[in-house]
Amino acid sequence: MLELVKTADGSNTIYNSRVGENYHSKHGALQESRHVFVNAGLCYYLDNMRSSKVSPTGGDLEGASEGARVSILEVGFGTGLNFLLTADECSAKKILLDYTGIEAYPLTAEMISQTGYNQYVSPAIWQGFVRHYMELLKGPMMVNTCCQLQIAHCQLLDFNSEKQFDIIYYDAFAAASHPAMWDEAAIGHTIRFLKPRGVLVTYAITGNLKRTLKALNCKVEKLPGAPGKREMLRAVKLP
Repeated sequence: MLELVKTADGSNTIYNSRVGENYHSKHGALQESRHVFVNAGLCYYLDNMRSSKVSPTGGDLEGASEGARVSILEVGFGTGLNFLLTADECSAKKILLDYTGIEAYPLTAEMISQTGYNQYVSPAIWQGFVRHYMELLKGPMMVNTCCQLQIAHCQLLDFNSEKQFDIIYYDAFAAASHPAMWDEAAIGHTIRFLKPRGVLVTYAITGNLKRTLKALNCKVEKLPGAPGKREMLRAVKLP
């Protein structure tokens, strides 16, 4: 059912024969994750906060990033690649990361360890992730001194939290195989957890998705997609 496959940029993904899809783009798992989620999501949010001299904690960011923090919700945690790259970026910038992933069908620890993603992040982040992977399915833990992670083992519509997040990574399987993950109920439920001025990014862009997000008081922006895909979407929740 699950098979490790190499993508065009040399990084691995996993093919799920039950749904007939890869967890990442066949054109490059690593470059898609960096382009769509880390650069267009995390870095955009942090740069936007700095440009307005407001930190994610409400303090002044001018000078250094110590004391800054960011909270991220990921829909479709999958292999953990988006988390690993995000954690590595935040650790390098001395930003505290509070990360929650939603995953209805978690991979095994053995499959995670075979991805080869250790070569893209610091040893401390990789070792903390794989060592505690099974425990992370039960509750939040510190992966390293800068990053807290929890993997919520549930369906999207069953997820609930008192938190609101700065950024949402929407990385569900495509609408062709999982249309319910892209309908108004799913997107509306997700946006409930996004702070005002928070950012949602996803690799997909359709007319229905844009209309749904606009109806949910979001400003929608079309961006160049990762290699192999023409466009992607970024939305900012209006105050």
